Amino acid sequence: MPASQPDLGDVLRGLAGDAATDDLLDTLNGLVQTSTAYTSASEGGIVLVDADGGLHVMASTSARTADVEEAQLGTREGPCIDCVATGEALEVADLAEKRAEWPTFTRVAEERGFRAVLATPMRLRGRTLGTVCLFSKEPGHLSDRDAALVQTLADAAILSILQQQEIAEGRALNEQLQHALDSRVVIEQAKGFLAQRLGVSMDEAFTVLRRQARTTQRRLQDVARQVIETGAR
Repeated sequence: MPASQPDLGDVLRGLAGDAATDDLLDTLNGLVQTSTAYTSASEGGIVLVDADGGLHVMASTSARTADVEEAQLGTREGPCIDCVATGEALEVADLAEKRAEWPTFTRVAEERGFRAVLATPMRLRGRTLGTVCLFSKEPGHLSDRDAALVQTLADAAILSILQQQEIAEGRALNEQLQHALDSRVVIEQAKGFLAQRLGVSMDEAFTVLRRQARTTQRRLQDVARQVIETGAR
């Protein structure tokens, strides 16, 4: 459940702080964590579009959420696919109603305990750069307040990213996305190493990585690289 009433200024400043690290992954992880912390949604993920129109899962609150997002991309069916195509928010209050239209996505989502979803576009000058996808464990709509807050956060995240980079026809953003894709591979490797070494889940391993990055004020991928290098030695 969301906090009683978030201070929107504090929330937006938190996202700006993530963007100020010049780290796209940090900003996206901050966005998806904030979106679930301040709304009634259970979990969430973010999908971005690369320069060639390909879709990539860039952030998620858990491994099971990432599984659901990857199922969308693999089958080209689901709310994020439609949201990117139309540039409009899409909410499904009961996934059971979409079993015929999105058979694989709904099966994977329901197997992982999700019953409703909201896909919110991340837009820049009329171009849809990706979506924030929020999942709920019970059927039903998010409140108008929650839906509006997520759209505001998505817009703020894009503006915060652009504030750190001069964007010329989208080239700089595409470079950031490619860097983020490369960094995500390193982070996944570090998560796997920590999960095995510490005997914890992948989600718990990611929490350890993110906490260390925050504590030492370093970029997430830098901490991940250190974990991998230390393990190799």
